[in-house]
Amino acid sequence: MHRWSYTHHFELGPLAQSLPLRAALGACVLLAVAVAAQTNVDTLLGQARTAEKGGDYGGAARIYEQALALAPVNLEVLKRFGVLEPTELKFDDSIAHFRQALAVNPKYPEVNFYLGVSYFGKNDFHNAIENFQRELALPESHPRCRYYLALALQSSGRVDDAISELNRALADNPTDADALYQLARLHKNASLQAIERLRAIDPDSFQLHTLMGEFYAEEKRYPEAIEEYRSALKRNPRAAGIHFLIGVAYWVLHVRDKAELEFKDALEENPEDPMTNLYLGDTAVQDQRFDEALKYLQVAEKAHLDIPQMHTLLGTCYQARHDSESAKRELRAAIKGDPTAAAPHYLLAQVYRDLHDVDASARELSEFDHLSKAAADKAQDSRGGMAPESK
Repeated sequence: MHRWSYTHHFELGPLAQSLPLRAALGACVLLAVAVAAQTNVDTLLGQARTAEKGGDYGGAARIYEQALALAPVNLEVLKRFGVLEPTELKFDDSIAHFRQALAVNPKYPEVNFYLGVSYFGKNDFHNAIENFQRELALPESHPRCRYYLALALQSSGRVDDAISELNRALADNPTDADALYQLARLHKNASLQAIERLRAIDPDSFQLHTLMGEFYAEEKRYPEAIEEYRSALKRNPRAAGIHFLIGVAYWVLHVRDKAELEFKDALEENPEDPMTNLYLGDTAVQDQRFDEALKYLQVAEKAHLDIPQMHTLLGTCYQARHDSESAKRELRAAIKGDPTAAAPHYLLAQVYRDLHDVDASARELSEFDHLSKAAADKAQDSRGGMAPESK
């Protein structure tokens, strides 16, 4: 009995002692194989990327297939292969690879986004929207995801939702030219559709004429804008605001006498309106009716308009009234509001001359020359805006 036990222990002892060593050796072998396989996959990924950059998409696809043969569930390979396939319009294959990756890891970076793009390419907007929304729900999403979500929403007829997403995209990146373009298109299309609906209801309606007037004004087609506004007044003579719009159109066309008449009609509608008073003040300054201009401009000033030209006009009036200190205050305010404007510096130079401050006057004249030259070099039309400016 003891001999059997001894013999049994003698025979099994070395085997038992060797098991941990064999397991460790097996693990090392498996690890080495895995490392080698990953190294080969990484090499293939690099080769595929080189092929893609060279435009050899077929060659890149074959390399990705080799990589998948080595590592059938490698998520990066599945993702990059899926990104490649739509370049050859293989949307179904792309979708299959993305879905395979997401089955392993539903949050793998950017896969939901690219899956949405593939569905979008197939015009399957419902699934595209769902996948874009899943991507956006992740802590970090693809930077173009919200933009593509907006495109999918627009294509599915959900225009208001698309506009909301484009606004969010622009909040994240205010210089996103694509988002700005799409947003402008949506608003423009909505405006054109509204115009057509108005025309269908009544082609001679007050609303349609007013809207067309605004449309022409935005296009700088001011004579046509004036014609539409006058047609609107015929339909509704008591409509507030139309005389002001006609006045602005005449003002831009430099027809000051007609502009002034329209602004005065607008002033009867709303005597405290700051912009109407500002335009009337500008017109009066051009005609050197400084006392009259000052009354209009002081009404405009009460509204705290953030318009530097208002201070330039006020400075001109005070200078004409020989109130040099008030003129200096207003012209400095004009310069602070618009450091690139040349006119306030010229007027301020005259004020300093009246105050017998030769050095300050020379400095302002020098700054006037510098800014005038800069404006000329840039070929800017300083009279293209809608707010009055000293001439």
